[in-house]
Amino acid sequence: MKFRAITLLFATCLIGIFSLAFTPPAWALTQIKLSNLSYRECPAEMAEGTVTSGSSMEASCYLITGQAENSTNKPVVNADIFGRIYDANDNPVMQNRTRLGSIEEVPPGVSDFQLRISVAANQPTPLKLKQFKASGFTGLVRR
Repeated sequence: MKFRAITLLFATCLIGIFSLAFTPPAWALTQIKLSNLSYRECPAEMAEGTVTSGSSMEASCYLITGQAENSTNKPVVNADIFGRIYDANDNPVMQNRTRLGSIEEVPPGVSDFQLRISVAANQPTPLKLKQFKASGFTGLVRR
């Protein structure tokens, strides 16, 4: 019985040591500042086939453009873009949704980005872009 307890303790210690030695580093969430936001209608070839989720309603295609500032010295991958978009009457364009898309990679420094969105055709413009920000990781995230 004593030998079994010692063996179990030894095995547990070994697992702990190997876990510490071979655990990949934790990647912290990195905030990306978004600025110089604007939007324009999508080019015809990009707008073709625009639909809204689960609906047969007409939709308009827009490209949101701006600059993303990565203040780290490492590229950020899969940076999620969050924000609120309102129509000319201050009605939300994306009901109950603040995640709008993502930027595949944000290199260190300032870089341009664009995001394609679909908006119900009956929502009047100009669109108002509010509270935009992004965040991602400086390493691959495994699921």
